[in-house]
Amino acid sequence: MPLDLQGAILCASLAFGLVFYHALSRRSRSTLPLPPGPRKLPLVGNLLDIPADLAWEKYMEWSKEYNSDIIHLNLAGQSVIVLSSLEATEALLEKRSALYSDRSELHMVNGLMGWDSNVALMKYGDTWRKNRRLLRQGFNPAIYQPLELASTRTLLGRLLDSPDAFSAHFRQMAGEIIISMAYGIDVLPSEDPYVVLASKGVHSLIVALLNWYLVDFFPALKYVPKWFPGAEFKRKAEEWRKLARAMVDVPYTETKRQMECGIAPRSFTSDALHTLRESDDGSYYGEEDIKASAGTMFAAGTDTTVSALSTFFLAMLVNPEAQRKAQTEIDAVTGGKYLPDFDDEAAMPYVSALVKEVLRWKNVTPIAIPHFLATEDEYRGYRLPADSIVIGSTWAILHDELMYPDPYAFKPERFLLAGKLNPAVKDPDCAAFGFGRRICPGRHMARSSVWIAVVSILATFNIDKAVDEAGHVIEPTFEYLTALVSAPLPFKCSITPRSNEAAKLIRGIVH
Repeated sequence: MPLDLQGAILCASLAFGLVFYHALSRRSRSTLPLPPGPRKLPLVGNLLDIPADLAWEKYMEWSKEYNSDIIHLNLAGQSVIVLSSLEATEALLEKRSALYSDRSELHMVNGLMGWDSNVALMKYGDTWRKNRRLLRQGFNPAIYQPLELASTRTLLGRLLDSPDAFSAHFRQMAGEIIISMAYGIDVLPSEDPYVVLASKGVHSLIVALLNWYLVDFFPALKYVPKWFPGAEFKRKAEEWRKLARAMVDVPYTETKRQMECGIAPRSFTSDALHTLRESDDGSYYGEEDIKASAGTMFAAGTDTTVSALSTFFLAMLVNPEAQRKAQTEIDAVTGGKYLPDFDDEAAMPYVSALVKEVLRWKNVTPIAIPHFLATEDEYRGYRLPADSIVIGSTWAILHDELMYPDPYAFKPERFLLAGKLNPAVKDPDCAAFGFGRRICPGRHMARSSVWIAVVSILATFNIDKAVDEAGHVIEPTFEYLTALVSAPLPFKCSITPRSNEAAKLIRGIVH
């Protein structure tokens, strides 16, 4: 069959499918109005209204324009609901979590790229519950805090030796922690193949989740051969699927090899496999569940930490007073005689407030991974259509002027009262790690990783604006990568030891 004829048939099929979809969508629905939102064009709806960059800012703009924290969009027939307040996310994603805990089919990411075994993207059901329970049990502070402390001390040595490569050092530290935690594998000091694999695999996932693919609107397109004109998404998916599979299989296979040789250190995977083998009743999970859960850890543990720590550096560049206050608090506890550890956290409320502000100010995930509403619902007199994608707008919530006055300023003091953490101020955890039953099971580990890195760096280094060869100060641009995980684009800064004593402390620990 000629290619132009095939293309014509494909286009006709798509047009018919779209008309058929709209005909079905008009049936069996309540007479309640949809939530407000921008005017929808025929066929494409609001597909052309959403910018390629900073979509979360557009969602927040619409929320203000229509004076509503619940907005409805139509993306070529796909119903999308955006929730822009803590009240709305709590009412729907938490209190009605039985309805709102699902994920959409994600035909590109799950179907074609093979991420359907990842717990964060998995459809809601018994398999998800098993894996989620397994993950919750695996995030044990007694295991991950020693790993975080050791990796942070190594990070300090790297910053001392090559401060300009701080972003690469952050990625190395995050990779060391999560790979040791999930698999018990020791990574190489640089260019470790597991860290590189995670970086490539997660990058492909972020790109796929950020973009809208026609196959997600028209699932029949997944059967189009990859050589067909316009089927570039199939070719990309095939390449990215190899990365997704390798992320699950390669480190897991290495842990099993070490276990068979009797040399495997303790890790999530080895602990779970030992429990599985020792269980008389077969346990409630199987080996595929262990592999999937470990792969979920592996995928989630790198980019988010790198983003948060890079944002911390940016915050210090433009808020030197906050840096000095934190350092004064640290010095009052340690006396400059030792490097802080987790036992010091309770005595350092300002540092804890600073970490909270880092997670709020330029939050790592401005939009949470979308939830899915399979059955029609009602809220505040609005009809929420069945088969709707539901987005929790983390950016809007963490920049709510009522919860956080002057939200675009970096102010750790907003979380303090009389020198102590103020429980009346909402912790950024209320939105920063997702919502309802889909909240990140590793959030406590993620937060503690950031805290120990921040307090250790502030105890030993000054972070200042860089100066060029002519002596001119280089101002940061605050440009961020627009993606599911939002991270600062490369920037320059000056990282110097606070004193000879600080440098000696680092050398004494590292060597």
